[in-house]
Amino acid sequence: MFFGFINSPATFQAMMNELLRNLINIGKVEYFIDNMIVGTESKEGYDKLVKEILRRIKENNLYIEYK
Repeated sequence: MFFGFINSPATFQAMMNELLRNLINIGKVEYFIDNMIVGTESKEGYDKLVKEILRRIKENNLYIEYK
């Protein structure tokens, strides 16, 4: 960790837990540090849930990097 941010992973985990709390509580999303599992029963439900997650991430000035 740079600049003495030794609790950055724990702080980020807590922030994401709060951001996705209701989705985690109903069992649709599991999140741990930089991994997310999204589970639904249909493709349409999956698409809707992913859009909701991305909306929340954007509203909180976060971004997702993918390769």
